[in-house]
Amino acid sequence: MNKKETLIDVEDALRIVLGETESFGLEDIDFKESLGRVLRENITSDREMPPFNRVSMDGIAIKTAVFESGRRDFRIENIQAAGSEQLVLTNEDHCIEAMTGAMLPGGTDAVIPYELISIEGNTAHVHLDKIQYFQNIHEKGLDRKQNDLLIPESTKISSAEIGVLATVGKSRVLVSALPKIAIVSTGDELVEVDQIPTPYQIRKSNVHTLYSLLKRFEIKPDLFHISDSKEALRKKIESLLETYDVLMFSGAVSKGKFDFLPEILNELGVVKHFHKVRQRPGKPFWFGKKDQTTIFAYPGNPVSTFVSCLKYFVPWLHKSLQLDFDNPNLAILGEDFLFKPELTYFLQVKIINKEGRLVAFPDAGNGSGDLANLAKNDGFLELPSDRTEFKKGEVFPLIQYRY
Repeated sequence: MNKKETLIDVEDALRIVLGETESFGLEDIDFKESLGRVLRENITSDREMPPFNRVSMDGIAIKTAVFESGRRDFRIENIQAAGSEQLVLTNEDHCIEAMTGAMLPGGTDAVIPYELISIEGNTAHVHLDKIQYFQNIHEKGLDRKQNDLLIPESTKISSAEIGVLATVGKSRVLVSALPKIAIVSTGDELVEVDQIPTPYQIRKSNVHTLYSLLKRFEIKPDLFHISDSKEALRKKIESLLETYDVLMFSGAVSKGKFDFLPEILNELGVVKHFHKVRQRPGKPFWFGKKDQTTIFAYPGNPVSTFVSCLKYFVPWLHKSLQLDFDNPNLAILGEDFLFKPELTYFLQVKIINKEGRLVAFPDAGNGSGDLANLAKNDGFLELPSDRTEFKKGEVFPLIQYRY
């Protein structure tokens, strides 16, 4: 490693990135479109849950005291259907057939399922010696009382939350607005996915990897490609800076003759927070800002782009959207591993769940250009820079990309 290079530690780089988060405001949307979005209001119950004593099994509703007096045969008075007004037992020696989800008929306090009775004509015979008061009844207000907090603000909405929103009548919800993002590739060696590359060209892949990562957050970024022309780069970037909240670049940040990006960003008044991180892969990562536009400029090699986005952009986005941003995931190293450079190393690993513990088996691949190796693995194990030997059984932070 060139000792004259000024590299920032991974921890410092992440701290700087997280210190530059933004709020993109709030958005009021249809609850059916809120999956994956971040809730920005507390959701409370508009009434008790359940809102009435609810029958939880198909059967007959009876009065417990009558059963305990010895009666086993009950004349059927009526049928209480789900969604109908509450019936009332007129004779406590009788019963009412009651369906799952229906209101418990008045004058009754237990439900005997059909499987434990026999019906002959209009009489139900109970084949039990004991019953419990309020059995097979979901008591009114047992789950939640009116105005109880059901979903706190800053929750990422999943299918479970969608059901709760529907239950309490929240047809529209307040969520974090999403940033407007442009993903920009550079380089004359890149062609479109549906094109046949010449021997000296490759198809675009990094922009599509980044696009798919952002789709996990319901973000639909715009894609752009700029040729290796300094003037073309400058003109397009100047326009993008005026339009987007986030610019993501892949390539043109290293030391190549056509790596104009850092110079152009500086000329356009973008404040550089750092360039080059003490890590592998992804050392040339560049991060900066102009006004409210945040710039993530990743190295062009695909593994470098991928891991840098996961390590820095994803927690930045989480914090910006009011989500937890610390990575809580850990895994056990499954084999001894050696890495000599004094760099934080993001080791590609295959994850196996062994008796409830995540074990990570190294599969380093052939460097930061080995895109195909990512498809074999599940994540990156973050190995610290102050060591060269990493032993089987040790625990390290895990950045997963399969869910």
